[in-house]
Amino acid sequence: MKRKLVSMTLALMMGISLTACGSGGDDKPAADGGNTSTEDQAGDTGAADEGAGDTGAADEGAGDSGSSAEVANKDKPLVWFNRQPSNSSTGELDMTALSFNEDTYYVGFDANQGAELQGTMIKEYIEANIDSIDRNGDGVIGYVLAIGDIGHNDSIARTRGVRKALGTGIEKDGDINSDPVGTNTDGSASAVQDGSIEVNGKTYVVRELASQEMKNSAGATWDAATAGNAIGTWSSSFGDSIDVIASNNDGMGMSMFNAWSKDNKVPTFGYDANSDAVAAIAEGYGGTISQHADVQAYLTLRVLRNALDGVDIDTGIGTADDAGNVLSDDVFVYNEEQRSYYALNVAVTSDNYNDFTDSTKVYEPVSKQLDAGAHPSKKVWLNIYNASDNFLSSTYQPLLQNYDDLMNLEVDYIGGDGQTESNITNRLGNPGQYDAFAINMVKTDNAASYTALLSQ
Repeated sequence: MKRKLVSMTLALMMGISLTACGSGGDDKPAADGGNTSTEDQAGDTGAADEGAGDTGAADEGAGDSGSSAEVANKDKPLVWFNRQPSNSSTGELDMTALSFNEDTYYVGFDANQGAELQGTMIKEYIEANIDSIDRNGDGVIGYVLAIGDIGHNDSIARTRGVRKALGTGIEKDGDINSDPVGTNTDGSASAVQDGSIEVNGKTYVVRELASQEMKNSAGATWDAATAGNAIGTWSSSFGDSIDVIASNNDGMGMSMFNAWSKDNKVPTFGYDANSDAVAAIAEGYGGTISQHADVQAYLTLRVLRNALDGVDIDTGIGTADDAGNVLSDDVFVYNEEQRSYYALNVAVTSDNYNDFTDSTKVYEPVSKQLDAGAHPSKKVWLNIYNASDNFLSSTYQPLLQNYDDLMNLEVDYIGGDGQTESNITNRLGNPGQYDAFAINMVKTDNAASYTALLSQ
């Protein structure tokens, strides 16, 4: 439920003392916050439209959240989403953050399953188009790879998925090496090896010509502009040797597609099924992966709704709620030990892209309105780590805004700059006025920056 402005007159009549939620003055998402993302165009409009700043929170007032005042902040429902609390170097899950209280969960997607899908999609495309894909006829299928964030589990999984499917991966510490190679036109890089694909009795070499982390000068990762610059450099250096472009996400993939590969008819493969990427499949974009954002957004708010209602966590998820909302087991899995819900992924190609053209449409099986009497209005603080993140701002947040009405939740949407946690945590100055929290960290290591605030 979108935030409703409470007039000062009404506030005075009710004897409510309004309190701002943060320490800053203007809490609109930073327009120059860095194009990180999974995703990377200026999608800050949504967060700004929701009035993600201190002023909006003050207008809402703290007086209507009496239930919040009776519960310590450390005991309120908390969901981490999109960025799972974990060690960015080892990938080890931060179980302290994931079990912060009895109503703490994580919502994301099955990164390994999606990564394997992306790699398989690229391999099958090469095999199906082998007669035309080797642009210079040298018998080497050359690809370049845009890496989002070398310390992000999802980015690591996607890099490994591509290399595993194409046979270019080398084992390191018991898993496929996910390090960038820089340039590798001669196949001598130590982080990868030459793979091979046999089609119609002929064997082709598969080589990762180049790869790099797309981090801009301000430190923001998953940066689309950096990816666009990279393909310009790569194409100038070894142009018609590039037969395929692989990207950890659609934000970077579309930047490279628009900058070079569309005009040169080089298939580009991304991840996220952003609307612009899905539409671009008709123009030669090779394909993308839908991480079922519609299911993820639903789960993000649903676990909070269930905790606030004091019902079984599976209500409206694996078990139908009183309105008939329920998810089938082919679109999500729950890992009880990790306290984590994972949406399952779907490959989006020229065969089925018309089914994915509206990425902000709610998932029909969970689209029924909850009764306000049985599920009274509650207030939620929710942040997007980077207001310029294409996927989160143009797909995920609009979905959340569609679901919050259905679940009778008043959500304050906070847009960060993609660079520092403090840009976000400074706007959680009065957590007492909220009933629950949904947190999307800048870095997966930094859960304590938020739990420390809630523990005060």
